[in-house]
Amino acid sequence: MRIYNTLTKKLEEFVPITPGRITMYVCGPTVYNLIHIGNARPMIVFDTFRRYMTYRGYEVDYVSNFTDVDDKIIKASNEEGVSASEISEKYIKECRKDMEGLNVLPATEHPQATREIPEMIDMIKVLESKGYAYKAADGTVYYRTRKFEGYGKLSGKNLDDLESGHRSEDHALKVTGSEGKEDELDFVLWKPRKEGEPYWDSPWCEGRPGWHIECSCMSKKYLGNTIDIHAGGEDLIFPHHENEIAQSEAANGVPFAHYWMHNGFLNIDNQKMSKSLGNFFTVRDIAAKYDLQVLRFFMLSAQYRSPLNFSDKLMESAGAGLERIRNSVSNLQDITVSGADGEMTAAEKESCREAERHMKRFDEVMDDDLNTADAISVIFDLVRLANTTAANGATKAYASTLRDSIVKLGEVLGLVFETAKGDLDEDIEKLIEERQAARKAKDFARADEIRDELLARGIQLKDTREGVKWSRI
Repeated sequence: MRIYNTLTKKLEEFVPITPGRITMYVCGPTVYNLIHIGNARPMIVFDTFRRYMTYRGYEVDYVSNFTDVDDKIIKASNEEGVSASEISEKYIKECRKDMEGLNVLPATEHPQATREIPEMIDMIKVLESKGYAYKAADGTVYYRTRKFEGYGKLSGKNLDDLESGHRSEDHALKVTGSEGKEDELDFVLWKPRKEGEPYWDSPWCEGRPGWHIECSCMSKKYLGNTIDIHAGGEDLIFPHHENEIAQSEAANGVPFAHYWMHNGFLNIDNQKMSKSLGNFFTVRDIAAKYDLQVLRFFMLSAQYRSPLNFSDKLMESAGAGLERIRNSVSNLQDITVSGADGEMTAAEKESCREAERHMKRFDEVMDDDLNTADAISVIFDLVRLANTTAANGATKAYASTLRDSIVKLGEVLGLVFETAKGDLDEDIEKLIEERQAARKAKDFARADEIRDELLARGIQLKDTREGVKWSRI
């Protein structure tokens, strides 16, 4: 497996710290509202990485946090007249629902920042004792950015350039309110309480942690001082991940993460997603219009580091592609019931050997920095193979083999290709029979009326040469 490592700016062979085991931390959402589709991309991408590495035989310890104390959460709590914890707990539950809809597996651990405050205080104490942290007169604790020699190694940013940027943007002390700061580049580890905000006791003052220290501590607690992979959106490289490195390596005295993975930005109709532009979509907004499997399929149709443009046209194309695969799987499933018994034909055996080559190709492209776009192309190759061979009739054994291959690769990507069927209620079965009778009598108006009624009840019909087929939607 080769991974593009943001830290070294090159593709590297992945070698875990412990053979057969992967420790991975992925920055999760700030829970002040429903998650948007920009949040969904890293969730889907790194869930797919986890699924793939599990498929390849690794044990993956996967930690993804919820940031449940933040200015946006406090603002929402004040607006709604409830506590900040009520806001965060409400949206953690909603986030979990959306993750389930996106078929994102629960993490091994989902730590919440407010439950890890003692660990954060302990790390800040260590940084203070080593001279990396200092307390200002108002109780704020800052990190001495210049003291950490490796600062900028992830983002490629130079401290002198950053200082120059601060001056050019008029980040004077009186503007930023950073009285007591030794250097404008120093960042906050602990901030004093304000009226109406949640707070905790600390050796410095009553207050709450800075954002960056939260992930440093949660990663350390649940995965150890040094982890295999730290991941998140490209927007987190600076300052969040850069500051995490500075804190963790200064406190622990060892490298923080060996590999850093970052997904590219998501744009809407070639524009940055923004509420002011009216192109801001939550996952719920998309779920009202599309199957969330279509959103996952769409997200995986591009290599994860590439920018991805979202539009209705592209989503409709993704939906058509997903439906094509599902139809092929459905046809293969029907053949496993009605196809010929006995051994595969010589042509079918050769087709299965070709399918095995496609399966091997799937592993090769996924090993190339999680190239899900090419992986989906491999699945379409299998679909073409299945459709070509099955068009002339096929044995049950052949259909079962091809169906299982396609479904298996779908599961690795978190995509569901098999439509659950099961038993139908008696009244629905009668409606299907009535529609068949109406079609036979050329009463197409009644047949269409029944089709629409069934669709409204979540049953989709498809007329084929083998008869009518149904699936739940």
